[in-house]
Amino acid sequence: MITYKESGVNIEEGYKSVALMKNYAKETLSKYVLSGLGSFGAMIEIPEGYKKPVLISGTDGVGTKLEIAFKTKKYDTVGIDCVAMCVNDILCHGAKPLFFLDYIACGKLDANVAADLVKGVSEGCIQSNASLVGGETAEMPGFYKEGEYDIAGFAVGVVEKDKIIDGNKIEEGNILIGLPSSGIHSNGYSLVRKIFTDLEENFKEKPIWEELLKPTKIYVKPIIELMSKISINGMAHITGGGFIENIPRMFGNKKFTAVVDTNSYELPEIFKKIIEKGVDKDHMYNTFNMGIGFVICISKEDLEVTMNTLKELDENPIILGHIVSGGEGICLK
Repeated sequence: MITYKESGVNIEEGYKSVALMKNYAKETLSKYVLSGLGSFGAMIEIPEGYKKPVLISGTDGVGTKLEIAFKTKKYDTVGIDCVAMCVNDILCHGAKPLFFLDYIACGKLDANVAADLVKGVSEGCIQSNASLVGGETAEMPGFYKEGEYDIAGFAVGVVEKDKIIDGNKIEEGNILIGLPSSGIHSNGYSLVRKIFTDLEENFKEKPIWEELLKPTKIYVKPIIELMSKISINGMAHITGGGFIENIPRMFGNKKFTAVVDTNSYELPEIFKKIIEKGVDKDHMYNTFNMGIGFVICISKEDLEVTMNTLKELDENPIILGHIVSGGEGICLK
């Protein structure tokens, strides 16, 4: 008799992984989650106080940064990246994250590796006040190589309809504030892996892989706090496409130019290292976050409150530039 296990799918290992994952997921659940873990669908109540709530969703993955996790066998941080890539995106429209689901695929399931991946997802959800309400683990022998995993996620947040941030309030003279990244985050790793072929290469007295696996910073808590004090006109999560593609996305259908002073802050050492390796600096602003993971657009009169609030929350806000009329999109100085 041929069994499912003989075809390469180990159901018992799947049961073990689910049991381990549940322990991490339970830590994230809010009072608005109405269903138990393991049900066919997750039920979440929209928090009280909203008059016209709008749900905002986003989905993303970690990309080829995962290969560094495979090679170093360190799996407990890339789950944070997965959450960050999703919740930072929906945050750009003013959405407060409600819940998150993950998807993990592999060739051969190792329950402990899968649990480490979900451990990171759980930590990301805790950092963003989102409930990890479910997910899927797919074992696909012959499709993925043994020892390799893929992870993606899906986030849903809520915002009051008249509080949606879509760029319509942006005006000439508005100020751009940047929040520092924690490192490269989760974009540009196809290039990074070509540059850093020796993961044990020394970088700041540590192997370079430690820097490359730093998880993406989650900006939810400081931005939600800032939104309670001022009206933010636009926001951008600096992901693939860097400054050049992402900052203009906050404008919506309006024609503006973001004038960005690239000398307004010190370029982090990891990006200097990439330049030393032969990558053109101008090209990098269209590939990496260059040390700025999130950008907000505010009115001049809100500058003092914004800077003080963010500093009180242990952020290091940087005045990056300003907005001018005209459809150039972005001008790097």
